[in-house]
Amino acid sequence: MITRSPHSLRALAAAAALLLTATPFAAGAQTSPASPASTPAPPPAATPAPDAGASGTVSPVIHPGDVLTITVFDEPTLPQTVVVQADGTIQYPLAGRVLVAGMSAAEARDVLTRALHKYMKHPAVTVAVQQQGQINVLVLGNVRNGGKFQMRSGAHLIDAVSAAGGVATSYGEYPVARVSESDGTLATASLEKLIRGADATQNLPLEDNSIVYVTGAETVRVQVLGAVSRPGNVEVNVGDRLTMALARAGAEASVRPDLNRVVLTRLDPATGKNTPYQIDVFQWLQHGDKRFDPILQKDDTIYVPEARSISAGSAGLLGLLGRLLRL
Repeated sequence: MITRSPHSLRALAAAAALLLTATPFAAGAQTSPASPASTPAPPPAATPAPDAGASGTVSPVIHPGDVLTITVFDEPTLPQTVVVQADGTIQYPLAGRVLVAGMSAAEARDVLTRALHKYMKHPAVTVAVQQQGQINVLVLGNVRNGGKFQMRSGAHLIDAVSAAGGVATSYGEYPVARVSESDGTLATASLEKLIRGADATQNLPLEDNSIVYVTGAETVRVQVLGAVSRPGNVEVNVGDRLTMALARAGAEASVRPDLNRVVLTRLDPATGKNTPYQIDVFQWLQHGDKRFDPILQKDDTIYVPEARSISAGSAGLLGLLGRLLRL
């Protein structure tokens, strides 16, 4: 189960102000979404926006992945650096396993001091965060600059949306955000409540390899054929990319999709002819290269050949994304 730990109200308000500036939402607004690329030619690589620090949401507390510097006066043999584990604990000689995540450096010092007091008369301990841990978050859908971002451990939904440049244009209604964690847990948040109302309960916490999907305002229909479990017409949101159609159509390991040779056929407005493009989607799944995950257009046709062998990890990612899109 996801624990919804809120940011401070000041940090949340600052991030919300940033997103409101970049997002023209208003009742009855008629701002048209940006048009997808006219061809499936890969878009230029985008520069990721600043992560949590850009919205002023860097937390002073300790998080998993942080590297701590610990000194115990007159005990030079004790280790001076430790890494906070995924469960929020550190393993330290004599003290054993100590929970420090969610604490300030001063609070962690006091906890460690008490643990060492069983073996030392007056342990003089100092704790400092030497290096902040990082997590990878994939942001997709109705955002200005989607992709994979490296963020501060302990980041939240508003940090991910800010890193992706904020919500893209809409027809006056706020979208929702869907978050998938690495353990398969899914959750939905109202961006209207989060951005306009500064409702911290909607600010979902993120983990390493979280996927954030922001729904779009309009849908377009494409066709997906071949090695997918649900072939036929598929509706995707304006701005959605090739991988999202594959996920919706069920490009799962059981049907053995060849993700190295996906063919996207699109009407070329210059010639009036349908032009096929072979796309190595595996490059996006493995390396996050958006050139191999073009934005879809109405009436695109996608064909997925069957493979002799597949990468279970890549097909698994599409399966997880498919669950997220259908949430």
